[in-house]
Amino acid sequence: MNFTVPTVADIADATLSQALQHRIDQKTKPLGSLGRLETLALRIGQILGSETPALHAPQMVVFAGDHGLAARGVSAFPSDVTWQMVENFLAGGAAVSVFARQHGLALTVVDCGVRHEFGPREAGAVQLLIRKIAPGTADASAGPAMTPVQCAQALANGAEIVKALPGNALLPGEMGIGNTSAASLLLARLGGLDIADCTGAGTGLDEPGIARKTTVLREVLLKHAEAKAPLDALAAFGGFEIATMVGAVLQAAAERRIILVDGFIASAAVLVASRLAPAVLQRCVFAHRSGERGHALMLATLQAEPLLDLGLRLGEGSGAALAWPLLESACRMLAEMASFESAGVSEKSA
Repeated sequence: MNFTVPTVADIADATLSQALQHRIDQKTKPLGSLGRLETLALRIGQILGSETPALHAPQMVVFAGDHGLAARGVSAFPSDVTWQMVENFLAGGAAVSVFARQHGLALTVVDCGVRHEFGPREAGAVQLLIRKIAPGTADASAGPAMTPVQCAQALANGAEIVKALPGNALLPGEMGIGNTSAASLLLARLGGLDIADCTGAGTGLDEPGIARKTTVLREVLLKHAEAKAPLDALAAFGGFEIATMVGAVLQAAAERRIILVDGFIASAAVLVASRLAPAVLQRCVFAHRSGERGHALMLATLQAEPLLDLGLRLGEGSGAALAWPLLESACRMLAEMASFESAGVSEKSA
């Protein structure tokens, strides 16, 4: 099958931006005194096309999948942790589960290609969607992680998932042992960077472990030297959860939803999506700079300035959930904070 990239239009609107900035500047405060919250309010208004943007029904979607490359010892944890953590998400015990409950984020978990069969279960607070392409990707050191058909199906699955969800904000997260390797490979190839600079500890490798991981990833890059176009690189390096997330990001962007981007792996999905439709980046708010070695380079490649820098490297969408209240505060500032005129407060004299 073929995947048709949805149209992601340029939403730059100088008139709206000027109106938003004027509204922000007229609030009862010195100019610029709310710092980057003001920049965030401007971005949210631009994305939603409103001087008084309102957030509704935010969707946290965690995409899960296994990686054949994990057999090469690129992770400190075994692949079984992927399905075990999916069960933890569904039981409400993972970090993202806790933060989603705290902030009123609807949580959906998607089996994109986990090496485990999840049995039927009663409907609960967390929705599980089975969109399994295969029980894990192939080993990218031996051949492409995905076939072109599998990659296209994953992209289509991600788009269809978003189409069916309410709300105007998407918070994509992920779970997949070995997926920092896939993200590192995508960054190195699409960003033109040395793999050593893009490769970090992932789930907790020590320095010798990182060195072994880097050697394996360098082999993979050489194996797929011709995979230079975004979808070719995505298929070569995997994984199913990243490809499904790319489709979700593209659809969310086409629908003009806010995309609150988590850490390294979610940013890799945005990198691929933005190479397919550059205006995707107009819809993105980057939640945080993670402690994973390649993430600062990823953010620089995307010309992104994150909201938080807490040394996180958990994934799951946890950093996006932690940043969510800042978006709510930015919207409340625009909608509820008095202006100098409405409050009868004198402005600074000329």
